[in-house]
Amino acid sequence: MQIDKEREDDHAAVHALNAAAFETESEADLVDALRDQAEPLVSLVARERGEIVGHILLSPVRLANDSDGLIMGLAPMAVAEEMRGRGVGSALAQSGINACRELGAGAIVVLGHPDYYPRFGFRPASGFGLASEYDVPDDVFMALELVPGFLDGKQGTIKYHAAFSRFS
Repeated sequence: MQIDKEREDDHAAVHALNAAAFETESEADLVDALRDQAEPLVSLVARERGEIVGHILLSPVRLANDSDGLIMGLAPMAVAEEMRGRGVGSALAQSGINACRELGAGAIVVLGHPDYYPRFGFRPASGFGLASEYDVPDDVFMALELVPGFLDGKQGTIKYHAAFSRFS
């Protein structure tokens, strides 16, 4: 398996993968919208024998009343059904974290499964004084500091890109 930056000629396959991985096409449409509207963007694909079998997207979020430093939001991540449980998601998550670190991001947030994301160092965002703009249980909104101490003294609500409101 190989992890690469998404290319323009991958867009249709990434859309199809996200549409198949979720109950509706909302996530696929969100990826398309963020690709056009958000910057910086980390969009990576997993390839197996040349076929796209996974995708991860990270886009900038903002902390209300704080514009100091870059925080990225991980959403969505999709893996082809036949490839689940084979390390594709883990490879994408770790590659996404590394790409955000290279971008100079100080932290990443995710709305995700509380048994999955802690393996990458994510922990409840409330422990950092962060809240989600969405009404979700505390254990599913998590944060990861890429720069030690980056979230010290930062508190408030994380706001996702406006494109999320169209598809949530």
